Amino acid sequence: MMYQRTELLLGKEAVQTLQKACVMVVGLGGVGAYAAESLARSGVGKMILIDGDVVSQTNLNRQLLALHSTLDKNKTDVLFQRLKDINPAIEIVCYTEFLRDSRMEEILDANPCDWVVDAIDTLSPKLFLLINCVKRGLKVVSSMGSGGKLDPTLVKIGDISQSYNCPLASHIRKHLHKQGIYEGIATVFSPEEVKREYCREEISENKRTTVGTISYMPAIFGLNIASIVIRSLIGLEPYEKVADTRYYKNKKAHPTTLN
Repeated sequence: MMYQRTELLLGKEAVQTLQKACVMVVGLGGVGAYAAESLARSGVGKMILIDGDVVSQTNLNRQLLALHSTLDKNKTDVLFQRLKDINPAIEIVCYTEFLRDSRMEEILDANPCDWVVDAIDTLSPKLFLLINCVKRGLKVVSSMGSGGKLDPTLVKIGDISQSYNCPLASHIRKHLHKQGIYEGIATVFSPEEVKREYCREEISENKRTTVGTISYMPAIFGLNIASIVIRSLIGLEPYEKVADTRYYKNKKAHPTTLN
């Protein structure tokens, strides 16, 4: 009964395909948790959940897992319980840790999966994950920055080579190019300008800047990620592989030159 309406939309065979699928989600914050829950509700049968963080008060404005009752709890534990409450039959493997270098490689090799969701919000581990997924031939979808964005109609999906007007995507592309990687990574991004007044320098272990956020934008990014994974798993093309030339009428607008 749980997937009756999903089956009505997708068909029985597609639902069975989703139930046999395994998806890894790295980063369970504003974007990752929404992606993970949508995948679970769609019938994905196995999930690998990875995050070393706990729920904090600053998460309450936008993150699915953030409630006063979950403050200071591991995000992996909170999401594990939530997804099991949605679908008791789902198989879940949790890693309550921040992935670094060789450990990330160990976990990728130990957990064969159909898709990897990159919802990491720091550059170095994000790049390391993407590079290692490409090297292993793993399908991966990466979230660019949702912070400082307000307009949901500007959110786009496409290959990493099609991203533009996004500083994070620009940094990612430049580093990937040094590794000989130019395409093959699905991406959710927004070209909306992030105004300076939306940012505050706040140096910590993992970042140098704090960016203002709103409730709906991380959710939109996460749900778009889930749509890419689900449509791909059932044999649909989630986006055009060729760049939409409307956005690149001059050199300044080309995604490989914009910062």
